[in-house]
Amino acid sequence: MSPWGKRDDMVVHEREPYNAEPPRTALAGHRVTPPDAFYSRNHGPIPEIDPAAWRLTVDGLVHNPLELSLEQLRDRFDDVEVTATLQCAGNRRAGLLEVRDIPGEEPWGPCATATGRWSGVRLADVLAHADLHSDAAHIAFAAPDVSPLPDPPEPYGGSIPAAKALSPEVLLAWAMNGEPLPRIHGAPLRVIVPGWIGARSVKWLSRVTAQAEPSANYFQATAYRVLPPEADPSRAGPGDGISLGPIALNCEILSPDDGAQVPPGPAQVTGYALAGDDRTVARIDVSVDGGRTWTQADLDAGDGPWAWQHWHTTVDLPPGDVEVTARAWDSTGALQPESPAHLWNPKGYINNSWARIHLNSA
Repeated sequence: MSPWGKRDDMVVHEREPYNAEPPRTALAGHRVTPPDAFYSRNHGPIPEIDPAAWRLTVDGLVHNPLELSLEQLRDRFDDVEVTATLQCAGNRRAGLLEVRDIPGEEPWGPCATATGRWSGVRLADVLAHADLHSDAAHIAFAAPDVSPLPDPPEPYGGSIPAAKALSPEVLLAWAMNGEPLPRIHGAPLRVIVPGWIGARSVKWLSRVTAQAEPSANYFQATAYRVLPPEADPSRAGPGDGISLGPIALNCEILSPDDGAQVPPGPAQVTGYALAGDDRTVARIDVSVDGGRTWTQADLDAGDGPWAWQHWHTTVDLPPGDVEVTARAWDSTGALQPESPAHLWNPKGYINNSWARIHLNSA
């Protein structure tokens, strides 16, 4: 096994801190992602935390500040489970790098996406016990992992609007797929914000703060923001660009693998699709002739409103080099943009253009 109990064939973008994704075929056929194939995105060294000594502080614009142990969280609040897909904002950045270089950013492929069954307590229940002030508009999260990316370095953090934080699907989770949360994925406690980019599901959670404004943490105020194409990221400051929250409509082909050699004729193509926030995937189209004709794929129901949906179809592959294309439509009638060239941005976020793989059909 590779570090942190991951598959030996993980695509490792960085070893310290550990950043890796599985090959696309490792996600095929798994509606819930095995822990050894779950992507890992980190901004600083993985902290080592003693669960017995750990405490969660809830403060800020609350009438009843809290300090809670894991045992108190379990005893005082209802235990709930939510199946939710997490997706890194840099998922499929490699497609944007084909358009134009993005210095300093890792070439994430399509598998910085995974689905888990998360168990814990509703953040809304904890906030209700803390009794929010009426002017608490944002809920900020703080963690102890220190990133060298800001100048000076600072611990990781972020925030979500109070309206999302009070939604019943947002969890403080201590378990993943029926097992205790692994250290690499945020033990002893992490936030799970279904439908939003993975950066908001803060790991190794130590503090929840109710406040009037969004978090001033580097990873909320400066990073994870889409800048204009002409912007210089090294000169970007707090508040520049568009802050990222809900996941954009996206899909990907998982099998066959990109570059595979397959015989001509009927071939099964499978993949995932995810709409984000409170939208759902409505349709998947697949083409083997550059988009001149399309086959509508069969779309699985999925495991609840916050989980990806897998899809599959059979296409007739002509002999020779073949490009297979997939595109998703969501419940609002929106379609993915066709080309990554129209989405390029200097941090390489949110490539949700049509999915493409190339096969050799001989």
